[in-house]
Amino acid sequence: MSDETESPVALITGGGRGMGAAIATELRAQGYRLALMSPSESCETLAAELGGVAHRGVAQEAKDIQAIFDLTMKTYGRIDAVVNHTGHPPKGDLLEISDEDWALGSDMVVLSLVRMARLVTPVMLKQGKGAFVNITTFAAYEPSLVFPVSCTYRAAAGAFTKLYSDRYAASGIRMNCILPGYIDSLNHKPETAEKVPMKRIGLVEEIAKTASFLLSDGAGYITGQNIRVDGGLTRHV
Repeated sequence: MSDETESPVALITGGGRGMGAAIATELRAQGYRLALMSPSESCETLAAELGGVAHRGVAQEAKDIQAIFDLTMKTYGRIDAVVNHTGHPPKGDLLEISDEDWALGSDMVVLSLVRMARLVTPVMLKQGKGAFVNITTFAAYEPSLVFPVSCTYRAAAGAFTKLYSDRYAASGIRMNCILPGYIDSLNHKPETAEKVPMKRIGLVEEIAKTASFLLSDGAGYITGQNIRVDGGLTRHV
């Protein structure tokens, strides 16, 4: 990078481990300067390794979204890319899940996107361009009773993504979702791979490469989409 101050800036939530960390590492290799957030010190450790900044926080808290936004703008003065990534909300038997857990899921999966977009969109409008990638799940549109809250709200995240793209595409701001299948960020049982047409678990690096592409100018005509990266697992055409 010949001039670091001219390099693009990426803000990543859930950026300390797993897919988030892989995305951060890939974007750094592509020349991005980084601002990372995660619930533990992992974001701080990775940011130190990659020459970025970090705030320890969770996506469901508006104050933490505000804090990582403020840190990013104070440090770099711009935001070119946002990756919204969070863990799974609470699980349980469908009608046994409490109102509090449903509300937590909404905050984690949907309102986190809305709150981030409210803060970052004016910055991107001023810059004339920008891109968001939201990490959801392959089960968003093929829901599973194993993850009722996650499936419900990640489908809603896809709807918000389409609405946002309709509103801001003409302003040069894009938003897409990645729907990962079974990825090696979790310890899957050996038989899980047999469910996948490719007969293997996906790699975090494959999610990272997809995110990097969707944030790049090479994907400049792609917005409002749900990109399945699942080895052919889902059946929806």
